[in-house]
Amino acid sequence: MRAINPQPSAPADHGRLWLVLAFAIFPLLALIEWTMGRSPLGPDGAFGWWTSNIWGPECSQRVADAYAFSHIIHGMAFYGLLWLFARRLPLSARYLIAVIIEAGWELLENSPLIINRYREATMALGYSGDSILNSASDLLMMSLGFLLAWRLPVWATVTAVLVMEIGCALWIRDNLTLNIIMLLHPVEAIKAWQSAGAPVP
Repeated sequence: MRAINPQPSAPADHGRLWLVLAFAIFPLLALIEWTMGRSPLGPDGAFGWWTSNIWGPECSQRVADAYAFSHIIHGMAFYGLLWLFARRLPLSARYLIAVIIEAGWELLENSPLIINRYREATMALGYSGDSILNSASDLLMMSLGFLLAWRLPVWATVTAVLVMEIGCALWIRDNLTLNIIMLLHPVEAIKAWQSAGAPVP
């Protein structure tokens, strides 16, 4: 009697490993920024959940500010791009890639190259970089955007992106789209319009 061949074993599920690696990036980013001389809580050393003043010294130092919406959009964009070009990868692996990209941007954003670029080409004249707290929060905001894009229908994600971009343009005269434009190819008319929204000293 012929022996029955056993069913081939299913491929190993590395989902938990990808997630562990993704979560490990959070303290790794904090450690690298610490060695770069970044402050855990900002120059004043004070903890804060939120600041709405993008012109003040607390911007990019607290847990969240108006630019948190840009990082939520990062997550939505990463989810969409990875679905288009790497949909065969498990969701957890795509999330790991998104976290790596966002963490890489956080390190670049807090380098002298980008800090000086912000000061020269955008309305962020007094920008001195993010606190470690804010960078970690930016990773969380990106993760929130990634999760929302995974769970929401496409039309809802696109609507959310439009609402955040238009809302921030009206609220603070800045958003992810304008930020990219001003970093890559500054437009004086945009800079003048944004600067007009600055509070009078």
